[in-house]
Amino acid sequence: MKSEKVYILAIESSCDDTSCAILENEVLLANITANQTIHEQYGGVIPELASRDHQKNIVPTAHAALEKAGVNLSQISAIAFTRGPGLMGSLLVGTSFAKSLALALSIPLIEVNHMHAHILAHFIQFGVRSSELAEEKSGTRSTNSEIRTPNFPFLCLTVSGGHTQIVKVNDHLSFELIGQTQDDAVGEAFDKAAKILGLPYPGGPLIDKHAQSGDPKKFQFPKSKVPGLDYSFSGIKTAFLYFIQNGTKEDPKFIEKNLNDICASYQHHLINILLQNVIEASKIHNIKHIAIAGGVSANSELRKQLKETGIKQKWDVFIPSFEFCTDNAAMIAITGYYKFLKQDFCELSAVPEARYSL
Repeated sequence: MKSEKVYILAIESSCDDTSCAILENEVLLANITANQTIHEQYGGVIPELASRDHQKNIVPTAHAALEKAGVNLSQISAIAFTRGPGLMGSLLVGTSFAKSLALALSIPLIEVNHMHAHILAHFIQFGVRSSELAEEKSGTRSTNSEIRTPNFPFLCLTVSGGHTQIVKVNDHLSFELIGQTQDDAVGEAFDKAAKILGLPYPGGPLIDKHAQSGDPKKFQFPKSKVPGLDYSFSGIKTAFLYFIQNGTKEDPKFIEKNLNDICASYQHHLINILLQNVIEASKIHNIKHIAIAGGVSANSELRKQLKETGIKQKWDVFIPSFEFCTDNAAMIAITGYYKFLKQDFCELSAVPEARYSL
């Protein structure tokens, strides 16, 4: 089922960002996100505080998205929402809002897996509506440069604070998990190290910032032995803690004197681990189209090393725009669009899933 114009209103509320997006077919018209800063003083996301802020932010965020897109509620074809995975309280707010709006407008409701959405962010187009694309094809409008999208099948390294996965993507709605962490996600490994170093929350981006002025080969860290294409970061986190404890015993100013080199070495080590498995997966499945997605895909060293590895391995590499790395409703909208075309709708009885498998 494909309508000439499909308008998807999408809601994302899996953690501490309240986001709403409007899509016309694949084209992004608006993507508004309300960030929560209250968690910084606690060094991490407090679920109860997150859900309360979602309740305050969701209506004005949706209103702002509609206004920016220039779209009326009467034009919306379907409501897409994040069903999971995520924080239950946060998911409940978004799910309830989406269900209520779909019921009030008598339009379909579409549930979206948050991790699917991160991958499909690579297919978001923006800047040209369907009417303008028609003008381009007819030659009455200058051609717009569309965003490059990966060909199927492709491999996607999906990395965030809660997930580390290698996914074989066979189609917009067909995913095969071929590797994942057995314990902690790589995002947790970054955040835990930042906390040990005394850096404020969120610490992952600060490690990246300090690393840019450091020597990535100054310090060495162990690599966990994991079978197949899976990962393990729990032992690396523990090894980093002992490394810092031993260093500060010998010199109380060890962190202060070596902060940039510590961050650079640790970051370089984690990213090498990530990419080694992607190289292996590419060989096993004979796939040269490689993408990254998720919050950690904003890391500058990961983006740099992926490009360099892609040249060596002769990959076609796909790196998302920064705005689509962190949690956002645009990725929920594009996933909802492809599900809309398949008439893959859910009932109003749908409930959020804190743990929602790929």
